[in-house]
Amino acid sequence: MIYLSGKFTPALAPEVGLMVTPRNRQKVRSDRVWAADNARFATPEKYSDSAYLKWLAAQNNARCLFATAPDVVGDHLATLQLSVPMFAPIRKAGYPVAFVAQNGFDDAPWELFDALFIGGDDVFKLGSQVPGIVAEAKRRGKWVHMGRVNSYMRLRLASVIGCDSADGNHIAFKPDKYTPEVAQWVERIKNQPTLNLTGEM
Repeated sequence: MIYLSGKFTPALAPEVGLMVTPRNRQKVRSDRVWAADNARFATPEKYSDSAYLKWLAAQNNARCLFATAPDVVGDHLATLQLSVPMFAPIRKAGYPVAFVAQNGFDDAPWELFDALFIGGDDVFKLGSQVPGIVAEAKRRGKWVHMGRVNSYMRLRLASVIGCDSADGNHIAFKPDKYTPEVAQWVERIKNQPTLNLTGEM
């Protein structure tokens, strides 16, 4: 399980990667794995496909796990409409393409993307449907990522259902306190594998 932080600090454990967006002013670092998120979630009115592709082209993609196609929070059908036309341009820019699963997910054009990003609100993300979606993605050989993971129990849940990575902004709130805390989460996940998790977030 790889954890990607939305905030870099010099004390960040070497195994913790970065989630980089056009909006969070985070830099790609050659010593860290990273993923690219389109940032439409936070500022949909400021997002454009052309600006996102230009930004991707300016990054070093050598250690990038994936780049998300544009999505609409909580709306699977709207996400499909935005995402599908961007799959090929993102891949042409040299990135594995991630499709963001949202509320209302029923199927996806699996053959067109490389990674599945579990988005949506907490009702969807923590609901009974997601483990099956993750299992189907893994059966199809896709990398699976869960977004907005800001607690140990949420990271543990992501690990238990089979996600390969997760991200969160936990460190940004209190870097001095939370940087070592996140390192502890990652170490616990690595050393204490769990076979089953019920009713925990």
